[in-house]
Amino acid sequence: METKTLQNKQENIGVKMKITGAEAVIRCLLAEGVDVLFGYPGGAIMPVYDELFKFQDKLHHVLTRHEQGAIHAAQGYARVNGKVGVAMATSGPGATNLVTGLADAQIDSTPVVCITGQVARHLLGSDAFQETDIVGISTPVTKWNCQVTMAEDIPAMIAKAFYIARTGRPGPVLVDITKNAQFQEFDFEYKPCTGIRSYKPVPKLNVEKIEAAAALINSAKKPMIVFGQGIILGEAEAELKAFVEKSGIPAAWTILGLSAMDSEHPLNVGMVGMHGNYAPNLLTNECDVLIALGMRFDDRVTGDLSRYAKQAKVVHFEIDPAEIDKNVKTEVAVLGDVKETLAAILPHIEEKTYPDWLKEFETLYQVELKKVIEPELNPEKEGLTMAEVINQINITSEQKAVIVSDVGQHQMFACRYAKFKQSKSNITSGGLGTMGFGLPAAMGAKMGAPDRPVVAIAGDGGYQMTIQELGTIFQTQIPVKIVVLNNEFLGMVRQWQQLFFDKRYASTEMINPDFVKIAEGYHIKAKKISKREELAASVQEMMQHEGAYFLEVMVEKEDNVFPMIPTGASVSECRLS
Repeated sequence: METKTLQNKQENIGVKMKITGAEAVIRCLLAEGVDVLFGYPGGAIMPVYDELFKFQDKLHHVLTRHEQGAIHAAQGYARVNGKVGVAMATSGPGATNLVTGLADAQIDSTPVVCITGQVARHLLGSDAFQETDIVGISTPVTKWNCQVTMAEDIPAMIAKAFYIARTGRPGPVLVDITKNAQFQEFDFEYKPCTGIRSYKPVPKLNVEKIEAAAALINSAKKPMIVFGQGIILGEAEAELKAFVEKSGIPAAWTILGLSAMDSEHPLNVGMVGMHGNYAPNLLTNECDVLIALGMRFDDRVTGDLSRYAKQAKVVHFEIDPAEIDKNVKTEVAVLGDVKETLAAILPHIEEKTYPDWLKEFETLYQVELKKVIEPELNPEKEGLTMAEVINQINITSEQKAVIVSDVGQHQMFACRYAKFKQSKSNITSGGLGTMGFGLPAAMGAKMGAPDRPVVAIAGDGGYQMTIQELGTIFQTQIPVKIVVLNNEFLGMVRQWQQLFFDKRYASTEMINPDFVKIAEGYHIKAKKISKREELAASVQEMMQHEGAYFLEVMVEKEDNVFPMIPTGASVSECRLS
């Protein structure tokens, strides 16, 4: 792949030729090293698709069944391999169907470039057929966007788009290209963007802040680390491990930080947040120094901010200055690329251990183990639990699978019980919580990491929001494994209705179709199980199958995910039941 990318770049960069704007789009993508893109054609983007037809040997286009599927696939692709994902759509409804994915990518800092077609320049503002102001619509949910109305501007704008998407705190970018610009001819030359005046993607390292942070950390009696996706985005996994092991500080993770550190590392103390582990949640309000690494203090992590870590001095390592003091007041803010800042602070960190402090984590873990974990993994109830299904996938895959989860109860069970040895293994919709994310994101993840097993975990609700992407899986022959944990409810909403709305299950019970027949209609091998004795062999069969495989697992209808911090509660009020 690296050789192909190099050849593509050599072929396009610095070469002048007279071509159409449509061909320029393709050559720009090749120059940026793109070899896979996801999309759906239509009238306003048809000239680009016509040129794409000529480059099929160099650029693999995946025809999704919906534009939302295209951008979620691009997200999955980007999240699993760190490259920029690319999605393409036509104007009007094609472009607006990308908006949910753009919002998802924006809040989860996923580098995606979307290219949309637009009506011709002279028709702008006339309410022409399939004209929509996608630049105006997408402005709040993109890192940057633009509209191109002249062919000669295409190379510079696409180069800028890729630079902005991948640098600093990554994010989604949209380039809207009018149809006349796609037809126009011009002298094409591609120059990669290497900088933009006034845009400084990575703050300059401040040595004084590094020293101040180190002094605070070294003086702590009960320090605690919370790391987020910034570690993964910054490729700072080795630096995190070195920092944790030298400092001896217990480290917890946010949902998107999961897999940045080996799940079984002795200083990995679990997940924080609404359905996080008991010990790190409670002890957040007991630590004296809280070290936040590449995370943004989301409300699902903090609970009631007025009662969050008020006793602690907070050290925040962050690349985005806008996140500093936004939610939690910091004692020391260390701005910069976390890979660089962790490497810089390491020589200043004293080697320590905290046996008494770690014992507090272990004691609380044992409480959770007895009251929550063991009953979920070794249940006495007749029905299967989501936790034991996830655990069986761990066992069968030897913790090597990429788990792509949709949104709901199954997502929380997946994040709580999945175990990982390798980074970029947990792909899910964090900040936006997009139902329907899982299936298309798993397609993109498998294309981004073809040598790794990829398992999509979905509920019966979210799965049906993008179920049409089974057609993409069939046509493209993507060997992704799909597990639907079917409780015949919108499980997370039902849980809240049970706990906080006197069991009024308003509009949450699902009457579902025959999922196995639907999968088989797309020529995907499928199976349905409901008994515990069927689980291990069925997961084994799924993982060993060469192509795509669909496994429906009927689970307990009214199983709940605990621990849980109710909305508006403090992390100290984490409930075990």
